[in-house]
Amino acid sequence: MPALRNKSNPPFTAKDLRSLKLLARFREVLDDVLVQQQAPIHRSFADPKRHLHLGDYLSLFLLGLFNPIARTVRGLALASSLPKVCAQLGVTKVSLGSFSETQQLVEPALLEHLFTSLAGELPDLKKLPPSLHAQRWMARDSSLFPALPRMAWALYGGGREGFKNNAVRLHVSFDLLKDAPARIQVTPGKTCERKTLRAEVDAKPGGAYVGDRYFGEAYQFFAQLSAKNCRYLIRLIDHGIEPTVEEEIPVTAQDAQSGIERQAWVRLGAEGRNLSERLRYIWLRGITGELLHLATNLPPEELRASDAALLYKNRWQVEYFFRWVKCLMGCGHWLAESPRGVSNQLYLALIGALLLQLDLGRRPSKRVWELFQWYQVGMLDEAELAEQLTQQLAREDQARAKKTKAYPN
Repeated sequence: MPALRNKSNPPFTAKDLRSLKLLARFREVLDDVLVQQQAPIHRSFADPKRHLHLGDYLSLFLLGLFNPIARTVRGLALASSLPKVCAQLGVTKVSLGSFSETQQLVEPALLEHLFTSLAGELPDLKKLPPSLHAQRWMARDSSLFPALPRMAWALYGGGREGFKNNAVRLHVSFDLLKDAPARIQVTPGKTCERKTLRAEVDAKPGGAYVGDRYFGEAYQFFAQLSAKNCRYLIRLIDHGIEPTVEEEIPVTAQDAQSGIERQAWVRLGAEGRNLSERLRYIWLRGITGELLHLATNLPPEELRASDAALLYKNRWQVEYFFRWVKCLMGCGHWLAESPRGVSNQLYLALIGALLLQLDLGRRPSKRVWELFQWYQVGMLDEAELAEQLTQQLAREDQARAKKTKAYPN
């Protein structure tokens, strides 16, 4: 760990840490949210005797997620004593104890305001055809992040050889037009995904969601979404049991080209028992030959079967996003361990992701992220970074164009 280097290692200096301009942009957005949206702030930050202010704490925390060197609380506390770090970030020297206890004072609702503000600035990337722009489709999913054994609040279940398994679950409503998260929720790992989505639609009715098989396990869940005026497209688990067909729906030539084999109005469940609401059932043959079963409450005139197939294909964007967050943003390496601290870390990681996406016009790849980190440790200056970024993004555009040509929608 950088803060605990032994005598054989080179000294820890200010050259090891170079803040991104994105951190200055973060402070601008934070100040705007605090002034205009009247976000909640703990009264402790108004105490004139307090040295570690809200913006300083959050900037140092975000630096720990961005920088390849200062990856621990001790490392960040030491970094705050370096004159150049203080000058560039506008922070003062922070003690280890003060940095640790501040996690309990930051309201996650504040970061939610900040996250929402940045997400609203992202442009639509138009990856979906115009016929799917009428609804703001969200890919809904969650992912587990391993927690430390002492984070008892995150108990998930039994692990190997009887050891308890702790995990944090990040729930995301992922905007398919923006290719970015729109809303998130952080819970202990064992929290039900359907329950969390119900809480979201209870607070904000409406919306359109694309979900995987877990959301289709309980048939009454479909009616609960419809009751909140939600549109949905959810994959079903194939139990080998045919649904109760009420009316067949014709399959067009365009639908057939997209892999649609059949569609019908059906009710799910066993005869004589409580059946599901009347929904549209779509049989889709995937590119690997697997037969997928999709359910939606939208009629063909509102959602063509070919568009439903494309929507489900694009649902995988959220899977790529989770992999990106875990591999590049350092989530899972906890700088805070309380429920509130973990929520704040995940919010800050996603805020950092949005800042990068706003700066580049896309979510950075691993190669782009490495260029940023080489810049931070002084191996590239700003001119060289700009040149390398231009070349790398051009290569990625060419690779993406080849892939699109080889595997068209």
